[in-house]
Amino acid sequence: LLTESKRFKQEGEIIISELDTEHLMLNRERTTSFGDTIHEARKDFRFISMNLPKVNTAKLYRNIDSHPFTPKDNSERDKRVEEIFSIQTAGLAKRLSHANIKNIVLGLSGGLDSTLALLVAVRACQIMKLPLKNIRAITMPGFATTKRTKSNAVKLAETLGTNIETVDITKGSLQQFEDIGHDKKTQDVTYQNVQARYRTMIMMNKANQIGGLVLGTGDLSEIALGWNTFTGDQISHYNVNAGVPKTLVKYLVQWVSNQESFKKAADILIDIIDTPISPELTREKKKMQKTEDLIGPYELHDFFLYHFARWGSSPSKILFLAQQAFSSKYTVENLKKWLKLFITRFFGNQWKRSVMPDGPKVGSVALSPRGDWRMPSDAEVAIWLKDLK
Repeated sequence: LLTESKRFKQEGEIIISELDTEHLMLNRERTTSFGDTIHEARKDFRFISMNLPKVNTAKLYRNIDSHPFTPKDNSERDKRVEEIFSIQTAGLAKRLSHANIKNIVLGLSGGLDSTLALLVAVRACQIMKLPLKNIRAITMPGFATTKRTKSNAVKLAETLGTNIETVDITKGSLQQFEDIGHDKKTQDVTYQNVQARYRTMIMMNKANQIGGLVLGTGDLSEIALGWNTFTGDQISHYNVNAGVPKTLVKYLVQWVSNQESFKKAADILIDIIDTPISPELTREKKKMQKTEDLIGPYELHDFFLYHFARWGSSPSKILFLAQQAFSSKYTVENLKKWLKLFITRFFGNQWKRSVMPDGPKVGSVALSPRGDWRMPSDAEVAIWLKDLK
């Protein structure tokens, strides 16, 4: 519903809105039932030709939702996140059952994504009537791990009744630096990726040891941006968060915190929601590494992703829509800057998505190469960047 008139008005009224014909065309192309019925419903149509003047307007009549993945209505949002949580849980339970695996291994950082993965694992074990001690949560503090995230990770696992282990990765990472001749004082991409890959190695080896499944935690937004380490947090045996955008993760955790079976962990979950998003891989002058300072606001990237992957919109159109949705919050220059970064990273990281692990599809946008998204790893970005100029 784009707009509607007010009821019981005494005077006449005109309502105006815009239709996005590209959306209609794309839906018809993707919905094969239109083609299936074309022969049965074939009829002559009456065509009326007209000339419409081009209208250059900086403002639309219709409202453009700034958070398309997240319903604004609280009750509608609760229904959406409940369904998503159920899909995640059912997907994990099915994979465990199919593979005859009864143990789950996951890295618990104290951040939102790994917290959501743990909550899904707990519910899956409850459904399958497996002991919660079959969940092996591992907290792996490194060079920049904060006390807040480490403490929340341990407290959450203990409160939920899962196993919790602590493996300090600093010694192993330093050995890796020495093995490859890397200066430990140089906090570059190698410094960060060594830590991410070392954590994954620990989880994979633990899974081998106990006959378990390594549960992935990376969300849809990180997968779109390639904001992960190849063969580090990019890989797992099954990723329950693969279809969940970052802007929706906190609402999922918040919804779970209000459920009776998770009420005892509510305070911890709320504190995790309030914790700044960070990979915690580097630290300079005791300043926390914040993801959105490096790659831009996730609310923008999720907006770009929705219109790019769901509707196939051009960069120039996405920029125009973003101006409508975020006019009071971001300048055109900032929107263009972060959109350019999104497009560049999206194209530049398809090779990571081409080998991403399985995970459940929970919404209208999914990036699995075995599902909705088919894209060559060497796709050229130049045409899209040119459209943005």
